[in-house]
Amino acid sequence: MKFSLSWLKTWLETDAPLEAIVEMLSAIGLEVESVENRAAPLAPFVIADVIEALPHPNADRLRACRVNAGGGDVSVVCGAPNARTGMKAVFAPPGAFIPGSGIALKVGEIRGVKSEGMLVSFRELGLGEEHDGIIELPADAPVGTPYAVWAGMDDPVIDISVTPNRGDALAVRGVARDLAAAGLGTLKPFSSPPVIGSGAGSVAWKNDYPEACPYVIGRTITGVKNIESPDWLKTRLTSIGLRPINALVDITNFFTIDLGRPLHVFDADKVAGGVLTLRRGADETFQGLHGKPVSVGPDDCVISDTSGVQSLAGIVGGEATGCDENTKNVFIECALFDRVHIAQTGQRHGIFSDARQRFERGIDSMLLPAALDAASAMVLQLCGGTPSLVSEAGERPDWNRKAALRFKRLRDFGGADIAPDEAVASLEKLGFTIYRRDAMHVELDVPSWRNDIASPPALDQREAPQATQAAAGAAEIEPEHDLIEEVLRLRGLDAIVAVSLPVPSGIPAPMLTQKQVRTALARRVLAARGLMECVTFSFLDHNIAKLFGDASDLRLANPIAADLDEMRPTPVATLILAAARNIARGYGDLGFFEVGPGYVSATEQRLVATGIRTGETPLSALQPSRKYDAMDAKADAMAVLVALGVSTDAVSATADAPKFYHPGQSGVLRQGPKIILGHFGTLHPSLCAKLDLPLGSVAFEVFLDAIPEPKRRKKAAPLLSALQPIRRDFAFLVSAETSSDVLLRAAKGAERNLITNVVLFDRYAGKNLPEGQISLAIAVTIQPVEKTLTEIELEAVAAKIIAAIGKATGGVLRA
Repeated sequence: MKFSLSWLKTWLETDAPLEAIVEMLSAIGLEVESVENRAAPLAPFVIADVIEALPHPNADRLRACRVNAGGGDVSVVCGAPNARTGMKAVFAPPGAFIPGSGIALKVGEIRGVKSEGMLVSFRELGLGEEHDGIIELPADAPVGTPYAVWAGMDDPVIDISVTPNRGDALAVRGVARDLAAAGLGTLKPFSSPPVIGSGAGSVAWKNDYPEACPYVIGRTITGVKNIESPDWLKTRLTSIGLRPINALVDITNFFTIDLGRPLHVFDADKVAGGVLTLRRGADETFQGLHGKPVSVGPDDCVISDTSGVQSLAGIVGGEATGCDENTKNVFIECALFDRVHIAQTGQRHGIFSDARQRFERGIDSMLLPAALDAASAMVLQLCGGTPSLVSEAGERPDWNRKAALRFKRLRDFGGADIAPDEAVASLEKLGFTIYRRDAMHVELDVPSWRNDIASPPALDQREAPQATQAAAGAAEIEPEHDLIEEVLRLRGLDAIVAVSLPVPSGIPAPMLTQKQVRTALARRVLAARGLMECVTFSFLDHNIAKLFGDASDLRLANPIAADLDEMRPTPVATLILAAARNIARGYGDLGFFEVGPGYVSATEQRLVATGIRTGETPLSALQPSRKYDAMDAKADAMAVLVALGVSTDAVSATADAPKFYHPGQSGVLRQGPKIILGHFGTLHPSLCAKLDLPLGSVAFEVFLDAIPEPKRRKKAAPLLSALQPIRRDFAFLVSAETSSDVLLRAAKGAERNLITNVVLFDRYAGKNLPEGQISLAIAVTIQPVEKTLTEIELEAVAAKIIAAIGKATGGVLRA
């Protein structure tokens, strides 16, 4: 929001210097972004008298001028066609920087004639595009006076940042009101004498979309002459970066900034049918005043006549009904648009305008008649004409709102000891009026321009019921807090004492949930094992999804693509597709992992740490490369489980992995008979063939949600025996279907006080063994605790091991 200091003082009676105003604006919450003094870069340029302008002796198109800029005559060579004796112009001395051309002047010689400066045009000063000749000034312009001061450009322009809730601060009068309430002057009253119209206008309103525009008024003024705006109006607009167009358009832009009241003018003779209708769009296109076509749909509010759309309501007008120098009859629009509709329409179309900025923040709903009269009066003053009666449509808004303040809350919530009388006086200066008051609290009528206080929540009609309920609850408590904020900011935001939030304890609470901790730890473990992390889509082609199980209820009703129409039953599926794409590009030896969701049904999903390895192990001078196998996948899965606190002794493996794994080279990791912790194994050859994956590729899944929380026990110091451990090896003949886990578990349970570890180190099947049997060799570590074991005691332990394995598996000790 930009405004000049002189513009501000049309509403604020004050002697405060610029520095005090800037400081106060930031102190009361209207943060100053910048202060620009347009006269500063133009300080070297002064008004000069062209004493004589003679033809250049050596150039037909140049003139040799003698110029007096208040310090004696100087010679200037000028090529402007309007340079002549006796005129007043703007002179740039040597050393001056020319904004329009980006050069610094030096004394020079042009075709044999000395040039000690320059007579400049508006474009060379950076004040416009006019460059057909040098600037011509009135005969009474004082020689030697800085041009910027004489032209009134020594008027600083202040740019403030306005928060989304302060629509009233997007008006010069609104800013002046805040400064006056803060004690930096007196707010001048606004009064617009009513404009008495006669007869019905040639254009009338019809409102078929009251949800987007509750109320609209307008007036026709006939017989206008759309002239160039007077200097004071052009100066106001150019000072804030707006380009003057013509008197009618400039008047609407003026009131948009001055009162925060956007207006629009239609050329009444260009309105077909004599009626402007507010309605929904219907897939139509019109040419906007911003020079671009605008396509509107049924969610947009448009203003149309019988020939079609003429304006995107509250955002941008149409070129077809715009006012130009030929306009004789004009219709002034003054409307109240719904904030949510304006915001949504602006976002859909990506159109940013001063009108949209104010409507979506909320304007003064009671200012419509007065603003229309003020604009009509200025049109009559500058352009002449005859006003009609006012045309209106919709219902006048019910803006009356109340907000209550308990005085003790200023101290309890605001942290400031402010006397009740001081607080009430501050609010009254902002336009609040007392409805009733007692010693403990005050209830106030909220002014119509403060849409941010005690207003109904601005909700999209499509919001969920929970959002509506939450907004209703907020409406119960927010008005009082808003009043506290108003009182505090008028005393200065920098005067608010900073108070730290209470700290419940010296030790901060955990920031991550246990699930988040597990997820991060699983990622670190898998990355440390040489796998690269992938992030893949959670959906894929249903024909591929069928290869990983039957889950027909995972089909999507509205997929983002035809080949992404089903939720993945396992991240293995999308990792395989990623691996296949890399293999097709020559990267055959790879390892990928992902921690993401796998979908069991339409209502159930689980968090899975998944990995895949293809090809061979990395090259090494220590050992030859080999193909990855199921045990590599199991090792990856077990590394994750161990890192997450699962004891390897509690994990068993069974051979009932899902069908997309190889039936003889895969397994299920379990904790007890019911808890499935994960799957691992070689991928099924048929799956590899269908998805272009090399045979022998391996994968694993760890279900992070299934891992039980580790029991938090106080750990005692470990018992470290001073005696040496003893290793005994055993080989057993067992059925080929026997799981090695069963054998290992039986061996370890044979003598728990002495056996500390059991490892399978050989599996043999082949010659010299009975048909249907295999040999499993284990190494058992026996750790004496109290004394060295005798041979007889060791034989007793061995006998227990043999008996336990025989009972569990039916196996016998191999001779």
